[in-house]
Amino acid sequence: MSVSRRRLVIRRESFPIRGAFRISRGAKTAAEVVVAEVQDGDRRGRGECVPYARYGESVDGVAAALEVMADAVAAGLGRDELQRTMPAGAARNALDCALWDLEAKGAGVPAWRLAGLTQAPGPLTTCYTLSVDEPAAMAAAARDVVARHPLLKMKLTGEGDLERVRAVRAAAPAARLVVDANEGWTLGHLDRFAPEFAALGVELIEQPLPAGQDEALRGVRCPVPLGADESFHGLDSLERLKGLYQVVNVKLDKTGGLTEALAVKAAAEAAGFGLMVGCMVATSLAMAPAVLLAQGVSFVDLDGPLLLAEDRVPGLRYDGALVHPPEPDLWG
Repeated sequence: MSVSRRRLVIRRESFPIRGAFRISRGAKTAAEVVVAEVQDGDRRGRGECVPYARYGESVDGVAAALEVMADAVAAGLGRDELQRTMPAGAARNALDCALWDLEAKGAGVPAWRLAGLTQAPGPLTTCYTLSVDEPAAMAAAARDVVARHPLLKMKLTGEGDLERVRAVRAAAPAARLVVDANEGWTLGHLDRFAPEFAALGVELIEQPLPAGQDEALRGVRCPVPLGADESFHGLDSLERLKGLYQVVNVKLDKTGGLTEALAVKAAAEAAGFGLMVGCMVATSLAMAPAVLLAQGVSFVDLDGPLLLAEDRVPGLRYDGALVHPPEPDLWG
């Protein structure tokens, strides 16, 4: 493939969230994303990321990190070299996914084949996230969506969480439930809530303790599996998390793209972890490569576009809880 015409274009885009998205750390009303687009003649490859302040990222910082890569992209930068050149994180994710997209279009081969999948990806059942709120409001939200979204992910925050889960379970008695504390609990919360949550049919408790304090989970016998999100980033995290968590949440913005995420998935499975493939609140362009990654995992959480007031067009096709693989005009 000719590289002499290659050019990196960086865009900052904002997509309003329907209402507000609230977790234990606060609320936001828009998804602020950065898009990397690698142009090569009449072909273009795109990738989208969400800079995340929790990890010291900002839109300006991510855009600047991508601008530094413009000459290398023009010179023919490939995905393998990218892994050695940029650190993991949102900026590398956007560029890595753009290079996947460009490679697929240049080869005339779908990205899933390039990724080594043995069969074409199929639709997946994704979680639908309920922002943290008062119990009655979360119950009403569950009641409104459960007919189309039978797998609900509840954002929790600490005190009052048992009442929240009880209210949602009463409103959606047949729903599958996972909960996410986003580092908002203490060990006392976990000891108090976990047996009650097990009785209420909760299938997973995600990131109960702050990432820097989760060594306290070692030796804890919890009746509900525990999932690592903020504590888990990539390959370097796996060894430490053995004995603390049973599930790890793989996100492209943490691993720095699909290239490393595929390696992380294989290593986590080999180490005996269950898997969740998650997302930030973002558009279908950010979800598209994650749909490939999420094939065959236990928990899929790719509902970002469903939380937006309006997704990009074209986007992924969602049929209720089913998210379908991307078409080439979107990605891959």
